[in-house]
Amino acid sequence: MNKFLLLMTTIIVISCSNDPYPPIAKVSPDTTRIHGIELIDNYAWLKDKTRENREVLDYILAENKYTNKMLKKTEKFQSSLFREFVDRIKENDQSVPIKIDNYLYYSKKEKGKQYSIYCRKLIKPNTKEEVYLDLNQLSKGHEFYSVIEMKVSPDHNFLAYGVDTTGAEDYTLVIKDLSTENYLKDRIPLVNDIAWANDNKTIFYSTSDQAGRSYKINKHKIGTDPQIDKLIFTETDERFWVWLSKTKDKKFIILGTDSKTTTERWFLNTDDADGEFQLIEPRIEGHDYDVFSHEKDFYIVSNKNAKNNKLMITSIQKPSREYWQEVIPTRSNVLLNADVYKNFLVLTERERGIENMRVINLKNDEEYYIDFPELIYSFNTWNNTEYDSPLLRFTYESLVTPFVVYDFNMETKEKTKLKQQEVLGGFDPREYSSERIFVEAEDGSEIPISIVYKKDLFQKDGRNPLYLTAYGAYGDSSDPYFSTTRLSLLNRGIVYAIAHVRGGKEMGEYWYDQGKMLNKKNTFTDFIACAEHLKEKKYAGKLIIDGGSAGGLLVGAVTNMRSDLFKGVIADVPFVDMLNSMLDPNLSAVVSEYEEWGNPNDQIYFDYIRSYSPYENVIPQDYPNILALAGFYDTRVNYWEPAKWVAKLRVNKTNDNLLLLHTNMNAGHGGSSGRYDYLKEIALTYTFVFDILKIEK
Repeated sequence: MNKFLLLMTTIIVISCSNDPYPPIAKVSPDTTRIHGIELIDNYAWLKDKTRENREVLDYILAENKYTNKMLKKTEKFQSSLFREFVDRIKENDQSVPIKIDNYLYYSKKEKGKQYSIYCRKLIKPNTKEEVYLDLNQLSKGHEFYSVIEMKVSPDHNFLAYGVDTTGAEDYTLVIKDLSTENYLKDRIPLVNDIAWANDNKTIFYSTSDQAGRSYKINKHKIGTDPQIDKLIFTETDERFWVWLSKTKDKKFIILGTDSKTTTERWFLNTDDADGEFQLIEPRIEGHDYDVFSHEKDFYIVSNKNAKNNKLMITSIQKPSREYWQEVIPTRSNVLLNADVYKNFLVLTERERGIENMRVINLKNDEEYYIDFPELIYSFNTWNNTEYDSPLLRFTYESLVTPFVVYDFNMETKEKTKLKQQEVLGGFDPREYSSERIFVEAEDGSEIPISIVYKKDLFQKDGRNPLYLTAYGAYGDSSDPYFSTTRLSLLNRGIVYAIAHVRGGKEMGEYWYDQGKMLNKKNTFTDFIACAEHLKEKKYAGKLIIDGGSAGGLLVGAVTNMRSDLFKGVIADVPFVDMLNSMLDPNLSAVVSEYEEWGNPNDQIYFDYIRSYSPYENVIPQDYPNILALAGFYDTRVNYWEPAKWVAKLRVNKTNDNLLLLHTNMNAGHGGSSGRYDYLKEIALTYTFVFDILKIEK
């Protein structure tokens, strides 16, 4: 039976039931024997990789129906909250144009439309706007629509991109002839990265294996049968993922292959489509490096004997490490990254959780830092496509300042505001305050917390509810950012806080190392220390905690450890069935993540992961109110992880607090693809929070 027909049949079956009680998943013990231990999984039957099992679908949809029933009283609030979100955004909006050669490229959003419209103009007088991709038209007939890697050929005549219509991140490469607006017959499945050679007919692309790992690089000539595409590179080590990008000066295509700890780079001249990629430096376990082209040299950011990185330089003619020379030394307290322009180096330096931007003029060695107006902020250098230009484009934002797009002239130090995010409805940033505090962890480490609240609704008396979020994995830093939807929390007296726990890189590479592998529990104890401190210092009364993906692992673990601390838990696509997933090497990214969590086939890691994996450690006790969110087509954290977790919690929790599972049947890891649908998901989450906090409007 077609899976969509099966879904409809299942929905009809479930809708006939008026059962007022939550669904109780059947118990069907499945036993795995490893390291002399029997792992008994009562809900393993919910794991269905085909996503077509009728019994599994019945259960998932029954959970959705139960969630809808329990939140029915909030439906009007959800609708008004959604309207509140929409009323804050500029529905008709346009991005700042990006200059690429003789064109300006930009995107537009139009009122009532879910997706962006991509446009361009030739830079000459009286030219008309050209719409080269309208996702609203392309998405018709699809509940989900996502595109990646929109790459225009060097002559600007062809557009290549990947499209996914399920949320499973299975992207198919398509090519559009922009002169005729017709699509070529070339279609290539399971594509990730795309890079054009300068002949305007050769595309290099990466493809994934059945576990979702990007592992091959191929070369395609447009207009030819993809079956005859030439294989360029195969990564046989399952810890490594391959990718492609083009250098800023457009001279080279970089082929990268990365594990969590080790990298390797190859390069090819973009004028030599049929040439061979040349290796820069062979992989050495633990050596992580990145490459930037500059005239006759490569600048290289390397961690060799430099925990927080150093900057090196070498001739392109002699790229191997024996010829590298140091330009910027490593510092123990500053995490270094770089970008390279013809006449400037732009260094990003992270110290005590805050990033600074340092500019070095390569013509006269003058250097300076760019000033930012607040103490807590984040910036992002993006869409800097012009290697020869003195203009550096970056965005700036904070917890109270909507994002601003600037062009900064690195020669004159003049900063030009190009666009500031408009927040409609009378928003005044002066009504809000942000601060950063530090909390002492169990081992004496100082954990930063970023906090924001509305001034006239906050008293440091321990009565304000507080929404605490964190991530703490993969070295990803949770930098402060502005959110229009978050205002709906702040305007109702809820304090919002980000705990910068170990596992990210907020405090440097050491911060990451102390939150991974056999140090992973630091992430959880850091978070608990932050929660306790916020209560002790009267920032918080009732605590709502939130985490997504690996952040969902965090909130799942701390909920088992200290369920008494929290009033509510939002677990968004949570990685909660960690031990079982890490024992299945056929799932997406599992082997590559042995360097993040450890390989449970090794008993020391098995025992350690088993000691904190949320699903394994559910016990009979009182649990907070919990809302678990899943994407049915999610391949990063498969839908069955939160489903199994909720099923086990359901029969173990000893109180009457809410326990809800909502699975988006038309999405993957990132939720709904349309901007309005995404806002509806946030409205559902927020009204769950308001309901348990007894906030009624």
